[in-house]
Amino acid sequence: MEIKADRVVRMDYELKDDEGTLLDKSPEDAPLAYLHGHKNIIPGLEQGLEGESAGTEKDVTVVAADAYGEYKPELRQEIDRSMFPEGTPVDVGMRFRAGTPDGGQVVVRVTDVADDKVTVDANHELAGRNLNFKVKVRDVREATKEELEHGHAHGDGGVQH
Repeated sequence: MEIKADRVVRMDYELKDDEGTLLDKSPEDAPLAYLHGHKNIIPGLEQGLEGESAGTEKDVTVVAADAYGEYKPELRQEIDRSMFPEGTPVDVGMRFRAGTPDGGQVVVRVTDVADDKVTVDANHELAGRNLNFKVKVRDVREATKEELEHGHAHGDGGVQH
């Protein structure tokens, strides 16, 4: 069965950057399941799998713009340490929700901590980076009515609810 919109795909994958560093990998006994055409995975990978079928093994390179976007320097800022409640531990790698000027919220990651300043970054960790996937499609099936209503795959490798 061909991969196209409204079908559930289960796949094994390895993700590396352009330098060959392993960034992520599906566990051997737990393939990733997603609902094709419903923005469950990054656009470039979804486009790279369109039309493939079970058993396909494929390398897919996704440019930054089709993955997590280009890196935006304006989403990185230095703030006063006093913006955090006294006694709150603040370490590199921690994530926090921060308010936006329009009343929304964004997740920021701490990238540097100095005595009185903390640098936070609202870019995704992989923004600005090309991603290289090695994929093996295990199976493809029609989505159930419930999966289509929920907008994601259920069961083995998908959401368990």
